[in-house]
Amino acid sequence: MPGMMTLEELKTAVDLGEIDTVIAAHTDMQGRLMGKRFHAQHFLESAKDETHCCNYLLTVDMEMEPVPGYETASWEKGYGDHTMIPDMSTLRRIPWQEGTALVLCDLVDHATHEHIPVSPRAVLKKQLLRLREMGMTAMMASELEFFLFHESFEEAHAKGYRDLNLISAYNEDYHIFQTAKEETVMRAIRNGLYGAGIPVENSKGEAWAGQEEINVKYADALTAADNHVITKNGVKEIAWANGRAATFMAKWDYTAAGSSSHVHQSLWTADGKRPEFYDEGGGDPDGMSETMRYYLAGLLRHAWEFTFFLAPNINSYKRFQAGTFAPTKAIWSRDNRTAGYRICGGGTKALRVECRVGGSDLNPYLAFAAQLAAGIAGIEGKYELEPEFRGDAYAARRAREIPKTLRDAAVALKRSKMLRAALGDDVVDHYVHAAEWEQFEYDRRITDWEIARGFERS
Repeated sequence: MPGMMTLEELKTAVDLGEIDTVIAAHTDMQGRLMGKRFHAQHFLESAKDETHCCNYLLTVDMEMEPVPGYETASWEKGYGDHTMIPDMSTLRRIPWQEGTALVLCDLVDHATHEHIPVSPRAVLKKQLLRLREMGMTAMMASELEFFLFHESFEEAHAKGYRDLNLISAYNEDYHIFQTAKEETVMRAIRNGLYGAGIPVENSKGEAWAGQEEINVKYADALTAADNHVITKNGVKEIAWANGRAATFMAKWDYTAAGSSSHVHQSLWTADGKRPEFYDEGGGDPDGMSETMRYYLAGLLRHAWEFTFFLAPNINSYKRFQAGTFAPTKAIWSRDNRTAGYRICGGGTKALRVECRVGGSDLNPYLAFAAQLAAGIAGIEGKYELEPEFRGDAYAARRAREIPKTLRDAAVALKRSKMLRAALGDDVVDHYVHAAEWEQFEYDRRITDWEIARGFERS
């Protein structure tokens, strides 16, 4: 891919004066890039091997407040260091930042150099190792939706994020004329990401005024998660550089559609040459193999347990509303956008599961890992797949619901024997604590809705 670099190519670019800054970054619990900007020469001399960051970065909330109660880091333990090990296979140019390259890092223990189990990239790698031991690999893609505004981030902040002007005045789903008005930003996003080694396929208007979608080609699960976090960061930076603001909130406004991150997933043989989900002669009308049926059954049986990793914030659950193309039922159906799990690519090697539950605020490493863990449980346990749902899932009265609140999802995560076995007690407890803290913070805050409703009339 254009933009990807080897270490030798970086050295040449530095010598030629083309690159003077290298960003070394990892993702926090919220899926944001955290790290340092290095003078390129120092990166080559030292930081290419390792650098360091405060270990509180995996214990802070969205406001960067150190949250008490974590086992991995605390004031009592002195908030020491994690070691960041650059994964040089992720090294790339960042075209929208002058003279800049980026590399993603794995987090390891400062003393033992063992992977930090709760770090998002390590959580996903553990499930990929399990798959490899089963002779399989996972291919994934995540669609990212977001809203684009006329205001800059600074202007939006100054207005208290109220009375903002969307880039479009009307629903622009697939509109070519309306999206032509937005091409200054969207072309910069497509070309910038492609130039950074992200295989962008397309962008389009989405199902509300000012809503956009960016689609990146499927890849192995780790690469797909890496692409996701770079894409999200890139969209924000490129929007900012063009004087616009973009939000990946799952539900930024009550009247607007939510923003999703649909996750497409399939299993292949370890060499990537043969699809494990497709069996042309197996008798299923779409060619669903036995392995795929087990995998899908695992997703469904454990859907409640891993919802937190698809919807990690209070706001995430405001998105699940009937008739908005966001699902409310954790059921499966063939090519049916009202179901939480849709079967796509029927009759071809591209046969796959599309999980429509996740919002654009998810952390891809955790979301991918949790779904793989559930799918593996289905395969290992040979779960029987429930009958396909047909029709309008919003109207289905007895169908399996998606949790309605973060509180419900946190309880389901805490009680999940499957995720505790697959991810580890330390990982589950860590993210349960994150969910409970988010709920605690929300429960004690006063919202605009409460004031408007009760200031005079209470």
